[in-house]
Amino acid sequence: MTDLSTRYLGLSLSCPLVVSASPLSQDVAQIQTMAHKGAGAVVLPSLFAEQLTAGRGDDAPPPPNVAGYNFAPKGYLELIRQAKAAVAVPVIASLNASAPGTWVRYAREVEAAGADALELNVYDVPTSPEVTGSTLEQGYCDLVGLVKANVRIPVAVKLSPYFTSLPNLAVRLDQAGADALVLFNRFYQPDINIYDQAVTPTLELSTPQELRLRLHWIAALFGKMRADLAATGGVHDVFDVVKALLAGARVVMMTSALLRHGVGHLERVRQDLKRWLADNGWKSVQDIQGRLSRQAVADPAVYERVNYMQVVTSYQPEPRGGR
Repeated sequence: MTDLSTRYLGLSLSCPLVVSASPLSQDVAQIQTMAHKGAGAVVLPSLFAEQLTAGRGDDAPPPPNVAGYNFAPKGYLELIRQAKAAVAVPVIASLNASAPGTWVRYAREVEAAGADALELNVYDVPTSPEVTGSTLEQGYCDLVGLVKANVRIPVAVKLSPYFTSLPNLAVRLDQAGADALVLFNRFYQPDINIYDQAVTPTLELSTPQELRLRLHWIAALFGKMRADLAATGGVHDVFDVVKALLAGARVVMMTSALLRHGVGHLERVRQDLKRWLADNGWKSVQDIQGRLSRQAVADPAVYERVNYMQVVTSYQPEPRGGR
């Protein structure tokens, strides 16, 4: 019998399919459906640090309309309690922040409400030339250390790919206590309306092509740290799931595919994963995790400059039609 189980953040999951943080998981009935359709775990929508600092004596007011997002903050704790009472799969809370602050104490309340783990969605867009990369990265490590000092539940860190040396930061976050790294956050870039001459927010669902960046870094980091690795962004079907597992992911996270195809898509992907493993002679998910990581392949250079050279030198443009 094919075994789809895996371990993530020290938790036992029935399968590696995890619903990532999004409005999809803000409804308890929907969370129940996700669990029934095959989700191994569910990450609740992100609660923003600005929601927690508002009204607590901090100088900076919260951005417009953010204070009431996700029923926050008390409603978020109630969502955790209700979700935990409704499903048997792990429920992971999510806090979106960029730097340490007094709001970190709220992590204790998240833990007390029953969350099985906490995901720190580190989302920061530095615009000041005075802020150095080392300062920014040290702030992330301090943030993780501070949260870990306040809770006993495992903590995952969701990162962007925009760092000079991602492996160095990953190891430092691991040393700071991160139990998992979630790769990668998707920055929603603003657009410009040329008629209204205004900056407008935009949201575009992920595409499978985005997965390649995740595969590269998961494969490169696998085996170099204690923390688990999770792939998020660009996972749409069973082939994407298998690729991420082969690279070294413990779990794969989905949102855009569920928005496109419905929560029932989880069940189809789970069945496809079981079928793929059986058809290819594998008994379990754990048998394939990391089999194509950088440390496992015959030529590790395929994850380095040689890949660039091979792609460039082998490319042949299609012949253009003539008259």
